[in-house]
Amino acid sequence: MLDPGLIGIFLAGLLGGTHCVGMCGGLVTAFALQLPSHRRPFPYFLALNTGRLFSYCLIGALLGGIAGGALALSPAAKLQQVLFIVANALLVAMGLYLAGISAITSRLELIGNWLWPRLQPLLRHFLPIRSVFSATAAGAIWGWLPCGLVYTAGLSALASASAWRGGLVMLAFGLGTLPNLLLMGVAAQTLRQWVAKRPLRLAAGLCLISIGTWRLLDTIWYLSATQ
Repeated sequence: MLDPGLIGIFLAGLLGGTHCVGMCGGLVTAFALQLPSHRRPFPYFLALNTGRLFSYCLIGALLGGIAGGALALSPAAKLQQVLFIVANALLVAMGLYLAGISAITSRLELIGNWLWPRLQPLLRHFLPIRSVFSATAAGAIWGWLPCGLVYTAGLSALASASAWRGGLVMLAFGLGTLPNLLLMGVAAQTLRQWVAKRPLRLAAGLCLISIGTWRLLDTIWYLSATQ
């Protein structure tokens, strides 16, 4: 049976593609310029995204494992429930951001501003991209790029309080982002112009708001039923 929570986080990644393309567009274009001109680009972009998904899974496993360890030392089921509610509230906020109604979640990206400048110089060791290995390594570093949508998914991984479940949550999210970012690598300029259209961003934002609201109501209903 399909897990509704994983489906929701997958759809969040998929519908948040308008944000991903805008956020990562410059970096993907820079990667594209580094690829060997005489070779087909798709395998390299697939390797880049494989590395990115690996980092997402690692982030999810770390966050879920930390939360699970903390709960094992001092059981606090209510804290886990609060984190889950916050994660879905942020999903609604991200929908508002995509729809152009509120930009509050863009401030979440400030959290990673201290880490990215330290990781970014590592990219120089793998550029220009000349092999699938260097593309995968560059993608793994790319996975740590500050992003409000990634942090929102990360809170869901944290709320899972399990290393394997947290990794699975972030894998589902990463797979949702995959179609947009693979297309971004192959047809960057065309896709960026397409996702910049107001009706598309509004529709994606409203869908994310709906998913976040549904998961919030489902959580609240579950909590009320178990009291």
